[in-house]
Formats: sequence, structure tokens, C-alpha cells
Amino acid sequence: MNKILLVTALLLTAACSPMQKEKKLSSANSNSFNRLLLDYYDQRMQLYPLEATQNGDNRYNNILNNDLTVSFREREKAFYQLFQDSLKKFDRPQMAGTDQMSYDVLSWETSINLERLHFHENLMPINQFWSLPLTMAQLGSGSGNQPFKTVQDYQNFLERINSFSAWCDTAISNMRTGMKQGYVYPKVLMERVLPELKGIISGDVKKSVFYQPIGKLDSMKFSEDDNKRLTDLFVRAIDGQINPSYQKLYTFISTEYLPGCRSSAGISNIPDGKEYYNFLIKQWTTTSMSADSIFELGQREVNRIRGEMGETMKQVNFNGSLKDFFNYLHSDPKFFPYQTKEDVLNGYRAIQDKEKPYLKNLFSVFPKTPFEVRETEAFREASASAEYNQGSPDGSRPGIFYVPITDPKTFNNISMEDLFSHEAIPGHHYQISLQQENTALPNFRRFIWYGAYGEGWALYCESLGKNLGLYNDPYQYFGMLSEEMHRAIRLVVDAGIHTKGWAREQAIEFSKENEAESEADITSEIERYMAIPGQALSYKVGQLKILELRKNAQDALGEHFSISKFHDEILQDGCLPIAVLEAKMNKWISEQKKKQDS
Repeated sequence: MNKILLVTALLLTAACSPMQKEKKLSSANSNSFNRLLLDYYDQRMQLYPLEATQNGDNRYNNILNNDLTVSFREREKAFYQLFQDSLKKFDRPQMAGTDQMSYDVLSWETSINLERLHFHENLMPINQFWSLPLTMAQLGSGSGNQPFKTVQDYQNFLERINSFSAWCDTAISNMRTGMKQGYVYPKVLMERVLPELKGIISGDVKKSVFYQPIGKLDSMKFSEDDNKRLTDLFVRAIDGQINPSYQKLYTFISTEYLPGCRSSAGISNIPDGKEYYNFLIKQWTTTSMSADSIFELGQREVNRIRGEMGETMKQVNFNGSLKDFFNYLHSDPKFFPYQTKEDVLNGYRAIQDKEKPYLKNLFSVFPKTPFEVRETEAFREASASAEYNQGSPDGSRPGIFYVPITDPKTFNNISMEDLFSHEAIPGHHYQISLQQENTALPNFRRFIWYGAYGEGWALYCESLGKNLGLYNDPYQYFGMLSEEMHRAIRLVVDAGIHTKGWAREQAIEFSKENEAESEADITSEIERYMAIPGQALSYKVGQLKILELRKNAQDALGEHFSISKFHDEILQDGCLPIAVLEAKMNKWISEQKKKQDS
């Protein structure tokens, strides 16, 4: 046992006298429980230093653990097992409500991660959507979470570059093992990875994305010696480590790995694939839903939304089929109004201005974290979706809404209001910022993430558009329906691909029949679901639960229902597993009802 784990165990043992060792700790031992939560967070940051950097915790900015090794996975298992065992020393029913919630969240965390370690994710470490090679390039660009403000910051990232080279070697070794055992990605996904890797390799060091922080040195007011030394070190690192590591990955995948990849789309085609997909449903939705129930829910939602789309088509006097309307939306010049990339960014900024006067009607607590709209970096733009990157808790790094703009003249505007509500305000920016800023929460809960809650909230926010002064244009409202349809389709195609033998082409055709996205965007999305099974399920599952809770509150409280109080309560305790959120909100509804009746 390492030193820190041993300290935690001793603290918990010391909390009980010899006569009490077999008894659960009561609420009088809340200090011991708080120590446990603090230890969990601190040790987690050492395990996952990139997560610490993202959280604005700069203690481990020089560390990049090789999370693909057997020894690291054993370390993970020991960590989660220790804290799962430690929880059993506490008497949950005797705890205060806030401690009970933390107990439930930590119990979920330890259980789901111990279950995750039964599967061989480390044999499939690279895909076109999420992987360390993409993360490193974003960090190294200086536009991500990695700080480049001091000489030490620059030296910290050089250390991470050293560790990254070793990670790449392990990735190749693990992928070779995966090939032998049948743990490989679909071939088409690896074909998407190759241009990403190639785009990061730069023959001219000064044009490398990893050289960009050096361009900031003149404004840093470091000494001339430091500037020269850091420049030389970064040039050597890019030439001697970065380019060779990415080239090694590119060569291995293109010549050795790609021929051994599978033609099937679904994860059920790898060893233990069906069990793994059932786990991923549980992990991403934080529910016990089955693949069949998700597939059927998706079909019902698709049919419901198609009906609403038909009503909007009547409103704009369109004569033709739904598919005809989709073609119209993707061909008429009025839906492509932009000439420059800045025009697109300004279009989103105008939506932010439009929302501002209405937000006070829906919320009474607002984030302090600054917010910006930026274009997605060129090296990942081709495969990226619009996304939100959280700010730092101290406000030194803003929350950023990234928009990929490959060609502004082909940028379709029909879903812009909807997308901004989801990715930016009041979606991810409000939820994540308020959670991070809430210092009353234990640290591990200030920075925790659950897809069903976080993405469910953001999708729910899309439905608030009319309350925010948006969707006055029926085409923008149709854009909202289209995006909701997009999330409903995900339930069908994700489960279809991974449990029902759907081919990639079948999933693409189903999507084309039911949504207004372009074929290129649909193809990219289907390949995303192939790369990260289960993640896309979280949106609709979470949204429908929040809508259900809101209806329950409205039915129980009637005219006394306050939408701003409901939203504040949903957001107050940060990301929660669905069962924990539901229990919390049912308790809140009951308490509000008692106040109303007294």
C-alpha cells in the first residue's frame, strides 16, 4: 500500500476506539467522513493529473500517468476498493442529508469504476473522437487547460511530453495485444484517426501546434536566458519526441493495425462485448435500463417528434415530405448567411445577447465564471463537434464554447439558437460553472461529471428557448426539434449498432430518414457512436428524467410552482446519478408542498 493510502486507512481506524471497531460510525463522526472525502479527492488527482489540471488544481501539472499499463490499473483498483471499504464504516441512515448525498455519490463512483476495470479498455486506447494524442495537442497548443504563465508552467509541460512518448509506446504494445485477442476498433474509425495524427506532425517546428506557447514568450516578461532556454527545449522536444511519437503511431496504425481492424460496427463483436455494452449503458445513463428498453424508448420519441416537425412544416406552408423539407433546409441560400468565420462567431454572440434579459426569469443564481465563444482549433476541426470546455473555478480561465467552422459559407444556421442553449448558456456553462463555484460541496463533487445529468440538463435547456426569447423564427424552432430528434435517434442507432447487429450504413440511413443533418454530419455522428458506445444515450435519458421531475413538481405545487426555484434546486448540488437526483428532487417537492400547506 502506498503511503497516502496507508494514511487514509489509519485515519479511519483511528476514528474508532477498540470497542467501536465493528460498529458503523454515526453522524457524530462527520469529521471523519469529511476527511475521507478530502482524501478521496486528493488521491484521485494524483491518479488522474490531467483531471486536476482541468479542475484548476495545479499541483500535478507536470505529471502524465501511463494509464494503459497493468500496474496503473492495479493502482486504480486498489484506490477504489479502499474507499468502497471505507464507506462501509459509516452509518448512512444516521448522517445529515448532505452527507448522505455525498455517501451515495461516492458509493456509485467506487462501484462503477471497479466494474469498469473488469473490461479491457486499455487495449483500445485511440479513436477519432477521444484519445490522449488529441488531448495532448490541445493542451500543448496553449489554448486548453494546461497553463503557460510561468517558467515552471513551460517546464511542467515538457515533463508531460516526456511521459507522452512512453504512453505512445504502451499504446502500440497494447493495440498489438488487442489484435491478437480480438479487441480492435472498426476499420473505418482508424481511417479517421490517420489524418488527425498526420495533421499534428509538423516538418517545420515553428508551425507545430506544440510550438504555439513559445510564441507567447515575448509577452511573458521572462528573462532572455529563460526565453532562449525554453525555446531550445521546446524545439528539441517537438523534433525529438512529439513528431517521432505521432509518426510512430501513424505508421503503426496505417501499416499494421488497420489491416487487422474489424468490419463490424458494434462493440458486441469484441470479446465480452455484450457485457461491456450493458456496463456502458449503466455508466453513461447512471440507470439500470436495458438496451431493449432504450431502443424502444428511442422509437417512441422519434415518432412523437416527427409529428411535431409536421406541424412546423404546416406553419411555414411547406408542401412536400419531411425528407423534402430536410433537403430544402440544406439547399436554400437563406440558411447559409455567413461569409467569414467571424460572422459565424458573431452570430452566436448575438444569441447570447438575445437571451440576457430573460435569464432572470428562469434562474436566481448565476455563475461568476467568464464565458467566451471561440473557433475550434484547426488540428481537430475536421472531426470535432461544437463543444463546451469548462472554465477554472477561480475565473482565470473562461468557459469556452468551441465552434468548428471548416467553411463559413457552408455553415447552416437553422440550429444555432438551440445549440447555444445546450453547449453554452444556460446549458453546460451554467451547470458546470455553478457546480465548480459551489465551495459548500466536497471537492470531489465540485468537479464530478455524469453524462445523464450533465447532458440531460443541457438537452433540457434546449426546450427553454421560447422562455429565453429564442425560436421566434419557426425555422429555428424546427432546428430545436431536429436536435431533439437527433438525440432520440441516438437511442435507436446506438442500441441498434451495439446489440442488434446494425451496420454502419443501416444506422446512417435511419438517421437520414428522420433528421435534417447533412449526410456528412450524420456519418460523423454514427462513427462517434461506434467509437464511444453508450455515451450518446445519456442525453435523452437525462432530459426525460428532468422533464418528469418538473411535471411532478408542477402537479404537486400547482400555482405555487416556481420554475426558477426548480432550476436552482436541480443545479444546487451539482452532477448526481439519476437515482440520487430523483430522490433529492422528490424530497424537495415534498418539503415545498408542506410549506405551501402550512
